[in-house]
Amino acid sequence: MTKFKSIMLAAIGVAMAATATAGAASAETRFQAHHPRRVEVNHRLAVESARIHEARREGRITPHKAAILHARVHAIRKEERIDARLDKSHITRGEQRALNRQENGVNRALNR
Repeated sequence: MTKFKSIMLAAIGVAMAATATAGAASAETRFQAHHPRRVEVNHRLAVESARIHEARREGRITPHKAAILHARVHAIRKEERIDARLDKSHITRGEQRALNRQENGVNRALNR
């Protein structure tokens, strides 16, 4: 995560705490939840998570490697949410490409 994203995340956290809005105000709208780039990225993350569970269950990877891969998936999902929060619940093509590259890395690590 870049320094800019870290700073923006902190600023967003402060702003959210200051406004103290709860419930529907902080919930994602239907449009935000179904933005095509976000859907694609999140679907891939769900598939990777399921593949990690399956590989662990079948004994193809160790519990330690599964934990590491799940942590990487979690970090990618967190980055996707941060990117979306910074751009009115959208992610740009460049952000999508960066997230896809990270997902490809998880995929390659799982296949080793």
